[in-house]
Amino acid sequence: MPTRKGLLVALILLPFSLPNARAQSFSDIKPSPQQVEWQDLEIGALIHFGLNTFSNKEWGDGTVDPKLFNPSHLDPEQWVEAAHAAGAKYLILMAKHHDGFCLFPNPQTKYGVESSPWKNGKGDLVKDVAEACRKHGMKFGLYLSPWDRHEPSYAVNSIYDRFYKAQVEELATRYGPLVEFWLDGAGSEGHVYNFDQYVQTLRTYQPNTLIFADVGFLKYGDIRWVGNEDGIATEENWNVIDRLGYLRWRPAECDTPLREAHWFWHPNDEKSLKPLSRLLEIYHQSVGRGAQLVLGLAPDEHGLLPDSDVARLREFGEALRKIYSNNLARKGSVRADSGDEAARAADGDPDTFWCAAPGAHRAMLEVSFAKPVTFDRSLAMDWLNNGQRIEKYDIQAWDGKEWRTLHAGTSLGHKKIDLFPRTMASRVRLRVLAAADSPCIREFQIYDGSRP
Repeated sequence: MPTRKGLLVALILLPFSLPNARAQSFSDIKPSPQQVEWQDLEIGALIHFGLNTFSNKEWGDGTVDPKLFNPSHLDPEQWVEAAHAAGAKYLILMAKHHDGFCLFPNPQTKYGVESSPWKNGKGDLVKDVAEACRKHGMKFGLYLSPWDRHEPSYAVNSIYDRFYKAQVEELATRYGPLVEFWLDGAGSEGHVYNFDQYVQTLRTYQPNTLIFADVGFLKYGDIRWVGNEDGIATEENWNVIDRLGYLRWRPAECDTPLREAHWFWHPNDEKSLKPLSRLLEIYHQSVGRGAQLVLGLAPDEHGLLPDSDVARLREFGEALRKIYSNNLARKGSVRADSGDEAARAADGDPDTFWCAAPGAHRAMLEVSFAKPVTFDRSLAMDWLNNGQRIEKYDIQAWDGKEWRTLHAGTSLGHKKIDLFPRTMASRVRLRVLAAADSPCIREFQIYDGSRP
C-alpha cells in the first residue's frame, strides 16, 4: 500500500477507541460497525439557526439580546422533509454556535431559548427537531461549539470544562440516540480543553455516536473533516489515515452550505443559492469520491427554510434519483475471472458483494450485453468491512476490436463514480490492477446520466 502523507497528515484524527489501533498495515485497519453504517448514509444536512439568524451575522460575539430570538412560524418538520427530499438520511442541529446562544434549556446558562420570547421561554428546539427527525425516519445529530464567546467561565479552563461537560451530558441524555456529534475547532486556538472528559461523558451515554472533529481536535474524531467548506474530496480518497505512524479508519465528511459562503440565513441573499448544476458537481466530488456530503441549511427569521431553498433541495434529490435509477448493469450478464458468484456485484443490492479468489491482488469483473448500451459513468463500491484493499483500478469498454480505457484511478472506497464521454459498448469491465488483499466489490453499476 502506498504511503499517503502530505496535506492529509494535518487532518488525521486519533481515535477514542478502535480495533487494531496500532497495526502498521493500511489493509489491516477496519471500520467499526458504526462507521460502516454511517458511511452508508452518504448525505446529511447541517442546520444553522439561532441569534445570528436575527442579527444578520455569521459569527455572533455573545452580546446580542436573546429577546431578539422569536421565530413566528418555526417548523422543524419542514426542515426535515426538505432535507429528506434532497436524499439526506441524517440531520445535525447546531445546538450552540460560537456566540454561546443555546437552542435547548440547560441549567448551565440562561443565554438561550429560555430567555427569549419564543414559546414564552418554555421552548426546546433541540427536542422539537429530534422528534421531527424520528417522525420522518431521519437520524439525528448535534453540533455544540466548544468556543463560547458569551460564557464568562470560558476564561478559566477548569471552570469552563465543567460547564461544557455538563452541556454535553444534557444533550447526550435528553434527546435520544445521536448518530453524530460535531466538534468544531473554530476560534479555539490557544484554549486548552479537557476533551478526554467531554468524550468520556458522551461515550457513557451515547456509545454508538460518531464524533466529527476538524483539525483543531485531532485526537478525538471518528470522522475527519475533508479540509474545506466547498464539499470537495480529493480524487484519491483513503479511509485509513497515517498520523505519525498511527493508522486510523477516519472517513471524510464534506460540508458545504446550500448558499454560497453563508451558513446562516441573511436577508436579500437569494442570488447566493447554489444552482442545481453546482450541487450535482459537489455530489460527484464528495459522495462520488467515497466521502460524505453534508449540506448546510439555513432557516430564515420565521423559522422556515425559504421556498427557493426547499425547491432547490427537491430538484437536487429528484435529479439524483433520475440519473441513478436505471442501472444498465442489471440488464447484462456478469462474470469474473475468479472468486464467488459475480452477479452479486451487479444486483443493485449493496448488502451483497463479490470477492476475488483468496490471496488475489488483481481481479476483473465484466458485464456483457446482448446489444450495445450507451453510458457515460460507472459506479463502484468497495466492500469495506474488511478494510480498504483496492489501490489501483480502471474501467474499460470493448469497442469491437480492443479494450479501451475510459477511466483509471487508485482508491475506490465506499463509492466511486467515474464520469467520461458517452460511450457505446456491448462489454464493460472493472479491472482491479493492485490490491492489498483479495478485493471485494459491493456494486459495479453503469449509467447513462445524460438520459435519466
